Amino acid sequence: MNSKFLGTGVALVTPFNADLSIDHDALTKIVNYNIDNGTDYLVICGTTAESATLTKDEKKDVIATISKANNGRLPLVLGIGGNNTAVVIEEIKNTDLSAIDAILSVTPYYSKPTQEGIYQHFKAISEACPIDIILYNVPGRTSKNIEAETTIRLANDFKNVVGVKEAGNSMSQYYDLIKNKPEDFLIISGDDDLALGVVLAGGAGVISVIGQGFPKEFSEMIRLGLKGESKEAFKLHFKLIDVIGLIFEENNPAGIKGVFEALDLCRDSVRLPLVPASDALKTKIAAFVNNY
Repeated sequence: MNSKFLGTGVALVTPFNADLSIDHDALTKIVNYNIDNGTDYLVICGTTAESATLTKDEKKDVIATISKANNGRLPLVLGIGGNNTAVVIEEIKNTDLSAIDAILSVTPYYSKPTQEGIYQHFKAISEACPIDIILYNVPGRTSKNIEAETTIRLANDFKNVVGVKEAGNSMSQYYDLIKNKPEDFLIISGDDDLALGVVLAGGAGVISVIGQGFPKEFSEMIRLGLKGESKEAFKLHFKLIDVIGLIFEENNPAGIKGVFEALDLCRDSVRLPLVPASDALKTKIAAFVNNY
């Protein structure tokens, strides 16, 4: 099994200054905070990074800042996906992947391809990509589920398709995947609230949003889960479950940026069409952080 992506990966935010330019100092702080507190790998320019609102040059700068701060300490995963297969392939070919261990590629959104269309999309990406690929299934955002059968088919057919970040919020689909996957294929939870249950069932870990706010406790929970120590792991799960609900109450990443603001790691600025968490939600998040 590809041990690089076992345990806790975090989908890093992109911190912004008051004028909505990228706050590279805050980004460096968040990277170090996660490395110092037990996170296993970092995910750059995922959905949580508001990558849809970043220019090409900004993405390059974000990759450079994270790579420099990381300094080879943890594996790096880069989000490259979209609903135009040719453009995704173009981006893969034109991106310097020398410091990157895998790409995370989301199912085409909006277009609503069939399962065969999804298969052919990832087949084309696999054939063009020189490094490992983690599929990303998030039907709540793309409006199309990658069915377990399609994921398993891709896993069996393409060596560089090494895992799936599964965020369908369905335990039965997780069980299906874990039961039928090739031995070394990684089932990675994309649902923070279900992550421990997925790991205990045989999943490889999580790519988390809340994990970057509470890396010590969250990564320890996943570590315990991977060792089958469910009692101790669930103690940590129940300590964090309320804040997991809070950060997704309005929109992501406004919630996790509210956590970071309460931790004094970055401000809570987001780019339109997102807006910062409401005052009522920020008060609840700050109260949780202060009591934690």
